[in-house]
Amino acid sequence: MDTSIERRAAIARRLAACILLLAAALAPDIARARSAARPAEASGTRKRAELPPARLGDLLREARERNPTIAAADARARAAAAVPARVSALDEPTLGWEAWNFPDGVKVGQADNNIFRLSQRLPFPGKRRLAGEMAERDADVARGDATAARLDVDLELKTAFVAYWQAHANATIYAREREILERFARTAEQRYAIGEVPQADVLRAQVELGHAISRVRMGDLAIEQARVRINSLLSRDPATPLGPPEPPGHPRVGWTAAELASLALDARPELAARDAAIGREEAGVALAEKGFWPDFEVAVSRFVNHDQPDGFGAMASVTLPFVQRGKVEAAVAEGNARIAAARADKRALEDRIRRSIEDLLLRARTDVLQHDVFLDTHIPQAEQSLRVTEAAWVAGAVDLMAFLDTVRAIEQAHLEHVATQAEFETTWAEIERTVGRDLPRVPGEELDADAAIARARAAAAATATATARGGAARGGRP
Repeated sequence: MDTSIERRAAIARRLAACILLLAAALAPDIARARSAARPAEASGTRKRAELPPARLGDLLREARERNPTIAAADARARAAAAVPARVSALDEPTLGWEAWNFPDGVKVGQADNNIFRLSQRLPFPGKRRLAGEMAERDADVARGDATAARLDVDLELKTAFVAYWQAHANATIYAREREILERFARTAEQRYAIGEVPQADVLRAQVELGHAISRVRMGDLAIEQARVRINSLLSRDPATPLGPPEPPGHPRVGWTAAELASLALDARPELAARDAAIGREEAGVALAEKGFWPDFEVAVSRFVNHDQPDGFGAMASVTLPFVQRGKVEAAVAEGNARIAAARADKRALEDRIRRSIEDLLLRARTDVLQHDVFLDTHIPQAEQSLRVTEAAWVAGAVDLMAFLDTVRAIEQAHLEHVATQAEFETTWAEIERTVGRDLPRVPGEELDADAAIARARAAAAATATATARGGAARGGRP
């Protein structure tokens, strides 16, 4: 039994020695990383702070002016709008010349007849109008597609802006964690100097501080990644600087699924495009039915005769559609099938919209609930736990791992709180895309950008105050 205990003790001593050697080897690198990270982080933060705040409304307006996807969709809509005038016009008249019975040597002046003919093809009345109507409905589809492209870019930009804000918020959390661990490392060194803690605590503090410095650096990289994504959507140079983001407001949802579905069925551009597609196919059927009626061609001629008096001529011709009646009937059947398909497509889209709104609204309400739980319960409790645990560790009442677990818990609480807010903002952006328009969070509320910013600043200040309570209470301790 004694031999087994001594063997385990020897193994434990060797493991402890390995940890001490590893921490001692990492300590200089951590110190250098700390000294190198401070200026770089301060420089990047200072540059962003010197820029005007990035406001989502301003970025959306710029994207609508500069984004090439929107520009291409608008150009296609303009091209489609020019088609009705072309397809509803008459065919070009035809001017012809014929020479009859001229002598050898191509002596057309001696031909019995030189005939100059002007002819015009005339479709049956109503065919040109229906062709123009089909083209107008195609133009309506293209306009709906252009509006949908703008909404898609809006969603991408809103999502990218949320990621940009989340990266900034996470970077603030990481920086605060590093400050806590720096204070913890200094305290560990002071306690080690007077023999209150072993050297292992000092070295473990340095290791944890090194991890915190790495997270701060990764937070800065996440900010840059989100900035590049936003610049891409704005068709800017990727290196274009961007100021700190305006924080979002407090999550809240005042709509019902029925209200949102009603708005979506009225505002969604894809539904308007489906209606236009149905109208196009209906006009196509009417045009196909006109195929049972003939088209005409008329011509007038001037005869210049050799050795005979000159004169005039006239010609009229008509097509015989009954000869190919089966072709016309097939065109009508095809058009009716296209109408049925277009109507089914519209119903399917309406069903998807209703289902998406139900799903997204449930997600948004869940995000609001989680956000409020974090803000009102988890974060205050974590802050209080940090204050108590840090004071107890300084007094020697708890061990090193208890304090580190508390630091990790408060970091995780803040990160999850930010992630919940970001998830809500992303979900709300998807709701707006599903509805097809920007929405206030509560029905009847104005979409006032300045008021929204004021609410966002107030919510951010309230969160910062709740977060800083623990830091103010600890401000006088090492």
